[in-house]
Amino acid sequence: MSTQPGVMTLCVWRHPPPIGAPGRCVGRIDLPVDRRKAKRLAHAIRTRARRERLPRRVVTSTAWRTRCVGRILRGWGWQHTVDARLDELDFGRWDGLRWSDISAAAVQAWCDDFAMHAVGGGESVEALLARCLGWWREQRGLPVGERAACMVGHGGWISAARWLQAHRGEPPDAARWPAAPAYSEFVRLDAPADERTDGPRIRRGAGPAASAS
Repeated sequence: MSTQPGVMTLCVWRHPPPIGAPGRCVGRIDLPVDRRKAKRLAHAIRTRARRERLPRRVVTSTAWRTRCVGRILRGWGWQHTVDARLDELDFGRWDGLRWSDISAAAVQAWCDDFAMHAVGGGESVEALLARCLGWWREQRGLPVGERAACMVGHGGWISAARWLQAHRGEPPDAARWPAAPAYSEFVRLDAPADERTDGPRIRRGAGPAASAS
């Protein structure tokens, strides 16, 4: 946990690789993971927490691919909290499909209105940013001893947090959207504790949108 005044630091890991995910659009679909890989990630989290003297608290999404790591840590005496606001983007009817089975026109429609388009009839990037920002705000309002220190999350949520960290107040566009970290990769996120913005100002069709990931 950061000791800098007014700064909240969160240590984040993307979940282990889900079984059956390659080539598919994976959002809320609940895929299994190899327990050995989940345990390897739990070991990495515990090692970093010991080295940086972090509290033994981990928060995860509701998906098994994050929750299974939290359960392993809980078995080692950690506090494990599950929070639906950390869930991956809801891809609606795209969820679980192979990317090759989703039409180029449908993907382009998302790129052309990256912030506001409800992907596959599910959730928009604007909505993902809003719940990400809402979670950060709640954490900042807690006493330091009660804040999350470690998190196991999803690529889309981590990208949203990175966008808010680097482009607070700007509407997101596909061309500049941060790439997701690799499976089990570590990311450190900082959020200013005294930030008062109402969040990203969304404009329909804002910015060039060359691609989606």
